[in-house]
Amino acid sequence: SVAMMELCRELGCLYIDTVIEPWKGFYFDDSKGPEARSNYALREGLLEARRRSPGGPTAVSTCGANPGMVSWFVKQALLNIAHDTGLDRPEPASREEWAQLARALGVKGIHIAERDTQRARNPKPRDVFVNTWSVEGFVSEGLQPAELGWGTHEKELPPDGRTHATGCGAAIYLMRPGADTRVRTWTPTPGPQFGFLVTHNEAISIADFLTVRDGEKVIYRPTCHYAYHPSNDAVLSLHEMFGAGGEMQGDWKILDEHEIVDGVDELGVLIYGHAKNAYWFGSQLSIEEARVLAPYQNATGLQVTSAVLAGMVWALENPEAGIVEADEMDFRRCLEIQKRYLGPVIGTYTDWTPLTQRVRLFPEDLDLEDPWQFKNVIVR
Repeated sequence: SVAMMELCRELGCLYIDTVIEPWKGFYFDDSKGPEARSNYALREGLLEARRRSPGGPTAVSTCGANPGMVSWFVKQALLNIAHDTGLDRPEPASREEWAQLARALGVKGIHIAERDTQRARNPKPRDVFVNTWSVEGFVSEGLQPAELGWGTHEKELPPDGRTHATGCGAAIYLMRPGADTRVRTWTPTPGPQFGFLVTHNEAISIADFLTVRDGEKVIYRPTCHYAYHPSNDAVLSLHEMFGAGGEMQGDWKILDEHEIVDGVDELGVLIYGHAKNAYWFGSQLSIEEARVLAPYQNATGLQVTSAVLAGMVWALENPEAGIVEADEMDFRRCLEIQKRYLGPVIGTYTDWTPLTQRVRLFPEDLDLEDPWQFKNVIVR
């Protein structure tokens, strides 16, 4: 997609995508190590393209639901937390001011916390990967290494955690596939849940965007990662796939709006570690409302396509912005366009932490002083 982006800019065309898509073969090239197959590496390639050719025709990178919309949710959520905790300061007008706001609030980290409860009329057949969105896309990113923006509050690197020698330095990766790595998280409907630590661009870009530096020294950065509980059929599909050594099933199926009987895609950001503990802000779009809002869309698809629409409008209104990420766009304008397609958009506080109601039948290596350490979040 970077090559397509550069061609469009040479031709004077506007451009938008939802993922930094590599050339065919990248995701499954076993001659490359995990670091070379990471989203961190793909994003660094994009940033290098921007350094080579600043300004010019607008090209919006990775602007779907997530990555994309969730970066706009983060900004609105930070403002809501500031209001509710009595932090009186002007709305940030720059990257540095957004980072300072997160730091002033005491934010330790952000989960892109999602629960998809959409259910199909018919049960999943054996040897078929069933999902509510692109199966090929999910399998591709699911077999990349788990990646997360790495916060300055974290005390120790995971045993299988690795840092990057070059680039922005905002993220680490684990020596295991993201779709086979579970974390503890929270969304409003189910409450506490497991999610998969699937790598996503926003885990890196949000952590990078909210980094505070003193010269070259990083003095603040939040942890940030995806915590995704897909539809039950997709969870079963992953279980089947990894049980077969990570070999994808012989067939696949994307559920359309007619095959889904009910359910909601609850997608938002869980911002934690501040004075009110944790705050989830996001979309609760049901399949029933998605059918009314747009044809040929399930709830998951409409959250993505409406973000693309918002990004397209922003690009048309800002045609000479150069290469941009969703974090750098006008979040108010983008959400103004998109919110009509998102169902209820709510914010709610929770007193849940990764240590809440933890069954103590077996010894665990936990940090009881700081519930929001990543070692308490990851499922080992």
